[in-house]
Amino acid sequence: MYEAYLRNLLAPLGIYDLTEHSVSGAAVCALGAGLDAADSRLAVIERESLTATAEDEGLTRRETLFARRPAAFTAADRRAAIAALLQIDGDSLTPSAIDATLRGCGIKARAIEMGDGQLRVIFPEVAGEPEGFDQIRRIILDILPCHLGVEFYFRYLTWQECEDAGYTWAQVEAAEHTWETFQLAVPPEE
Repeated sequence: MYEAYLRNLLAPLGIYDLTEHSVSGAAVCALGAGLDAADSRLAVIERESLTATAEDEGLTRRETLFARRPAAFTAADRRAAIAALLQIDGDSLTPSAIDATLRGCGIKARAIEMGDGQLRVIFPEVAGEPEGFDQIRRIILDILPCHLGVEFYFRYLTWQECEDAGYTWAQVEAAEHTWETFQLAVPPEE
């Protein structure tokens, strides 16, 4: 790319022999290759220096700024988590702000004020304990103010829901549920 640019720039001067086997031509070729390598490296540096476009090293370096690595795996999710964590400030303690921060970190949870300095963290899209809960728990406890009591609430099938759905033991056995799979057979929220 830069070799062609340099050749086009120098050709009108008419004082250089820019053929491939000449000394001047070889110099232009070498300079072009060096400028191409520098341009390529600068493009990576530019991409990784912005949270919105970072894909690898830039995300890893930003994640080291936090006590815990966000619970996100794809580059897009990691970027969103970092952006959410960078927005935390003194005004980030309302339930909606806490929810936005948790979701931004890739945690599908909601914080509900229970009164008397207590918060309940629920996982509405997941039955039972979410995958990677130990890491999620540590991240949530790092995000939330330490003076608040935090209770984690997991959703399981209740006996009332079984009665409301008209489940019989024959249906449960026909579906080949184990106790673990049956308690996670939570009906979808409406």
